[in-house]
Amino acid sequence: MTQAAKLTLNLGPLEGKAREGAVRGLRLAMEHGLQVSRTEVPHEEGTLERSGTASVDPATLTGAVSYDTPYATRQHEDLTLRHDAGRKAKYLEDPWNREQGAMLEIVAAEVRRALS
Repeated sequence: MTQAAKLTLNLGPLEGKAREGAVRGLRLAMEHGLQVSRTEVPHEEGTLERSGTASVDPATLTGAVSYDTPYATRQHEDLTLRHDAGRKAKYLEDPWNREQGAMLEIVAAEVRRALS
């Protein structure tokens, strides 16, 4: 099963350089979200960590970070599982909630850069 977190930008109609900046910023923001979540993902052999991907749909200005193994959802949701120090359940949800401000600032910075 896949465990994923999504971010959709509702910026209204964007064209030209502003849209290019938003797409570039969204890609960078998703990579940031992936990197931060990888520091918390349960790690035994590294398969779950390696399954993590960041993706962006430029048409809808939607980005996602996902982990795709048969046990990704169980590892994320089951709070009774034991993990190595620093690794935990909610390995995607917690960093996502913590880092949303930073991810939005990454997008904003790229839009500003594109317009300057």
